[in-house]
Amino acid sequence: MRAPRRLRPLAELIDECLAPALAAQGFAASDIVVGWPEIVGERLAARSEPVKMEWPRRPKHAGPDEPSDPATLVVRCESAFALELQHMAPVLIERVNARYGWRCVGRIMLRQGPVRRIGRERKLAELDPAALEAARGRVGSVEDEGLREALVRLGAGIITGEASADRRKP
Repeated sequence: MRAPRRLRPLAELIDECLAPALAAQGFAASDIVVGWPEIVGERLAARSEPVKMEWPRRPKHAGPDEPSDPATLVVRCESAFALELQHMAPVLIERVNARYGWRCVGRIMLRQGPVRRIGRERKLAELDPAALEAARGRVGSVEDEGLREALVRLGAGIITGEASADRRKP
């Protein structure tokens, strides 16, 4: 009879799955990617993301005990926040190195570009209460409450759009 398998935390399994992809980008572990909001703060984490670690080549004459030069952390950020991240670079380097426990990052390189918006909620537009009531009457009975409300909002948006289009006609 086989011994029962040890239950493992989900974080261990995720690290095993992500390790090859992170290694291809120069990250030793998911610490920086996962902990980015803790390193830079929620506000800047929403507008920036670590892309990769660029490690310098080791000299051929370097021995195995000789420490390597620190890496460059490449960070993608939205243009409006690049200046703020540039000013915070020394603090970010210190925080990343403290997280790893050794001087692995020596500088930060900023690349401006779009940042993925994973996990952020969009604010829904306010709809006219009369349009909402008209849409509720047209939707009828739908068992799934979430689906029903989505259909009501869609219908109210359509009704509001049609009313605006009628007002714009000469």
